[in-house]
Amino acid sequence: MTIQVDGLSKRYGQKYAVKDVAFTVTPGKVTGFLGPNGAGKSTTMRSIVGLDRPTSGIALIDGRRYAEHRAPLGCVGALLDAKAAHRSRTARNYLTSIAATHRIPRSRVDEVLAATGLSSVAGRKVGGFSLGMGQRLGIAAALLGDPGTLILDEPVNGLDPEGVTWVRSLLRRLADEGRTVFLSSHLLSELALIADHVIIIGRGSILADAPATALTESGPERVRVRTSDASTLARLLAAPGVRTTTTTSDALDVEGVTAEQIARAAQQAGILLTELTPRRRTLEDAYTALTRDAVEYASS
Repeated sequence: MTIQVDGLSKRYGQKYAVKDVAFTVTPGKVTGFLGPNGAGKSTTMRSIVGLDRPTSGIALIDGRRYAEHRAPLGCVGALLDAKAAHRSRTARNYLTSIAATHRIPRSRVDEVLAATGLSSVAGRKVGGFSLGMGQRLGIAAALLGDPGTLILDEPVNGLDPEGVTWVRSLLRRLADEGRTVFLSSHLLSELALIADHVIIIGRGSILADAPATALTESGPERVRVRTSDASTLARLLAAPGVRTTTTTSDALDVEGVTAEQIARAAQQAGILLTELTPRRRTLEDAYTALTRDAVEYASS
């Protein structure tokens, strides 16, 4: 099921949370949705599932608005707030009440409890759950209708390393089954391990919409250099288009020249190199470059 967002705008007074946002999320891929705090990620996701009404534009899932689907839970599973369950309810009771609205059998409740590792605490009240357990319960609710589309806002928030690995494996499997997986996360290193496609938003506008590999393979080559004479090497390499950044007293990150060019310059000057490592551009590098001027709450 394809998610299609076209000309989506949401205004609060004179301020736009999102403005003329357009993108498509296709099945069979994990699509990451990135942006600084206040960039418009949550507003966009809430608009897709009908929790926010756009000022203009449209968001469709499989060609229809979320509310127009006869059985929305069988179409879209969403985790937008891990604290949605009432504190006084047990995990099983919470999921059972949701299942009843769509005539989902109780056996499915037991299946998602087991799939999310919550079977042993199914009878406990949600108020006593840790943040990670609440996340697992939210994911269980999203999976309840066996949907073709998953929309998840920060699904690994609060999870321990085992839980993060489990979510990664789960989402990869769901995408490989041909489902649409759309998630936001601030853990860029984790998202880089799973995302096939990345959409980046800043100040309410789309900054990038591309395969993850296209973002990481673009940009200047970066080389990590380690030497006891880093300052001299930096002066030797100084030239238009070359950027050197001192990371420690004996290490440099160099952009704009190749590792071979650095090695030759060092050899000619009699400088011993103890490390010379070409570094591939990371998703974090690409994200930082794209959002540098779009951060709403920048630290001084």
